[in-house]
Amino acid sequence: MPRQWAADLTHFWFHELGPADWWGGSDSLDKRIEKRFRHWLEALFVCPPHSFLGGPQIALAAVLLFDQVPRNIFRGTPRAFATDPLARAITHGALRRGYLPLLARQQRQFLAMPLMHSETMADHLLSLRLFARINGGANLPFARSHARMIARFGRYPHRNAVLGRTSTPAEQRAIDAGFSW
Repeated sequence: MPRQWAADLTHFWFHELGPADWWGGSDSLDKRIEKRFRHWLEALFVCPPHSFLGGPQIALAAVLLFDQVPRNIFRGTPRAFATDPLARAITHGALRRGYLPLLARQQRQFLAMPLMHSETMADHLLSLRLFARINGGANLPFARSHARMIARFGRYPHRNAVLGRTSTPAEQRAIDAGFSW
């Protein structure tokens, strides 16, 4: 598997983009990401998770490719979440190999992000421990609010409509209250 995609994606994510892009998003950004990285997303999602664990930078790039890129290019569709299991498996493998402390501060939060995006409570418990240490705990409040949603509902209610799931009345109240990311 050619490795240039990984260097291109991490350079783009951490040198061409910044926090306003990461957390804000826009149609123009989504189109830029799609143009540059959709090919790699579609070509590489068939690879097993272990094939992305050759080093911390490859693992990080794969997590970006399978966790962040789909959320941008398939925003508002089920495909935005389709590669989440692969991203989580890569994150778990990277953590087992001790890659987290080998990454730069801003990169660490993205390696852990698939855990926050998970609808599995065990992933959220690990997410809370990691985000307490990453970047001085700056993202811990977000990890806590995500974990509370999973603890309460077992899933993210704001995904229900996109994924064809019926919302319970309590979930609908949470959606109406603005609990979506």
